[in-house]
Amino acid sequence: MQSQTHTRKILVTPRSLTTGGHPALDRLNRAGYEVVLGPAGKMPTADDLVRLLPGCVGWLAGVERISDDVLAAALDLRVIARNGTGVDAVDLAAAHRRGIDVRRAEGANARGVAELAIGLILALARSIPFSDAAIKAGGWERRKGIELEGKTLGIVGCGKIGRIVAHLARGLGMHVVGHDPFAHASAELPLATLDELVVRADVITLHCPPPADGRPLLDARRLGLTKPGVLVVNTARHELIDIPALVAAIDRGHVAGAALDVFDAEPPVERAHLASGRIIATPHVGGLTDESVDRAVDVAVDNLLESLAASPVSPQEKVRT
Repeated sequence: MQSQTHTRKILVTPRSLTTGGHPALDRLNRAGYEVVLGPAGKMPTADDLVRLLPGCVGWLAGVERISDDVLAAALDLRVIARNGTGVDAVDLAAAHRRGIDVRRAEGANARGVAELAIGLILALARSIPFSDAAIKAGGWERRKGIELEGKTLGIVGCGKIGRIVAHLARGLGMHVVGHDPFAHASAELPLATLDELVVRADVITLHCPPPADGRPLLDARRLGLTKPGVLVVNTARHELIDIPALVAAIDRGHVAGAALDVFDAEPPVERAHLASGRIIATPHVGGLTDESVDRAVDVAVDNLLESLAASPVSPQEKVRT
């Protein structure tokens, strides 16, 4: 059997934690675990993970891809605790096959993501980044904006994030309509089919995981159904939008603008569309607030300690002993 020191490590890879750490990680140390940090401030590569995971019983993970090949190197791993809600980057079948518990920090970053979505909607409605860049470059070009009061916000994904967005949007005087096959309609957030939503909405914001079939929700057909001048915000997953179709709709003036906080890779590989003056780009900062990070790390640490206490020996260790 492997030594106690070798099998009491916990890997920490979220970029918000690998530069300066976090006080909540001290709870892992006090519980007798050695905290191993991933590459400072960078998303770890598969090679990084294969190098760092051996001997780790727990993993506080970010949004990096967790593949079957990576998990094959994690012979002692018992639990993966995400510091966010999404687990679409995790090969769940491979984790289940190896007896690895996968846990989420549900709702921890909801307020941060929701407030960013509202901020991006306002930035698009008033061309704030464009005006800032133009005046700093010595220009004085003004774009006429729109007011949000009375406009309809279509919210795709009505979990905790979507419902906070709805609450904030109503405070601005907006009408809201949601789409979510797993949610129940309410007076505060009525529901519609996705096609009905895109037809009705003046602004569309995405807060859901990608479909299982991998096809974008906003493709050329659905973008063609939208109102002229619609605004699109995506703080959820890159795969939700057909980017070439979005760019084409912006170029022909049908979509007035888009804001993207998620990309094909981080940093993005494909950047040509980001040169558009009608597209706002932010570097996946939806959950990057002091408060959201604190909540997410606290929940993830709780999940790690709870799971490790419930499963003191991994299935792989049982086989080796």
